[in-house]
Amino acid sequence: MREAFFVELFKIFKKDKNAILITGDLGYRLLDKFRKELPKQFINAGIAEQNMMSVAAGLALEGKKVFVYSIANFPVLRCLEQIRNDVAYHNANVKIISAGVGFDYGTLGYSHHATEDIAVLMAIPNISIISPFDNYTAKIAARYVYKNKGSFYVRLSKDKINDLVKDKKNYDIKKPAEIIKGEKIAIFSTGAIIQEAIKTAEILSKKNIKIGVYGFAMIKPIDKEYIRQIIKRYDIIFTLEEHRINGGFGSKICNIISESNNKSKIIKIGLDDKFNFFIGDKQYLMKINKVDKMAVKKYILKIAVKNYDFQEKKCNKKLLNKL
Repeated sequence: MREAFFVELFKIFKKDKNAILITGDLGYRLLDKFRKELPKQFINAGIAEQNMMSVAAGLALEGKKVFVYSIANFPVLRCLEQIRNDVAYHNANVKIISAGVGFDYGTLGYSHHATEDIAVLMAIPNISIISPFDNYTAKIAARYVYKNKGSFYVRLSKDKINDLVKDKKNYDIKKPAEIIKGEKIAIFSTGAIIQEAIKTAEILSKKNIKIGVYGFAMIKPIDKEYIRQIIKRYDIIFTLEEHRINGGFGSKICNIISESNNKSKIIKIGLDDKFNFFIGDKQYLMKINKVDKMAVKKYILKIAVKNYDFQEKKCNKKLLNKL
């Protein structure tokens, strides 16, 4: 997704000399084309992310369209005061682009895990948050943040995910996309972890359990009314995110459901409220934190068997418990 975003962004930059990209000493291979072909639109701020964010705000207030790029935990946690006071407070036209969200940089240890960024920026006014879930939505995100003024945070996974959006002609990044149509139960997800939701749905479909899957790219602001229309179709909604369940995407969906008259049950699947002391690749960390497809399947079956009679779908409950 990261590469798809920057390929699209480069096309935009070639047409607009007023656009500037600032990096915190990262992305040499990824950003080589910007550095070599558009040197007047590219700034390497060095390992000085807080300064980078303030410079970005200053350039934006002078009329530039500014994009800043770094590994996800740095431009959010290290630069939080600058985002709050320099960028968001002035609603500056700064697009904060982060890569390596969730456990993408899991082998570098907890300091490089980006698992609280949504929750932190949800609390800051004027910051819109986009979390693409495939290569296509990453491209659309590049176009969208460029065309729309204001402060944005775009969280990009390093994963390359083939296009999941079916109806590209009518796709609206502000609305969730139906990836798989389901019955009774649905999974709402954002970011690359949607792959685990899709795999879960595929596994359960073989047992005649049809799970709906919806991908959310724009998560702040979020289209509440559109979500209320979707949840009317389902009895149980699971949210899945590669992020803390406290204050994250799932919490946002919970708030919307609690404010509506819908009686759908909602269960959040994400990272618990505790530090992760393990080091390993993404799949390993997702497994031990119980957000991979096997864990999601168990969550769904545990709740679903209690709330929904699968006998009418010719599914034996003993079989379900063994899955």
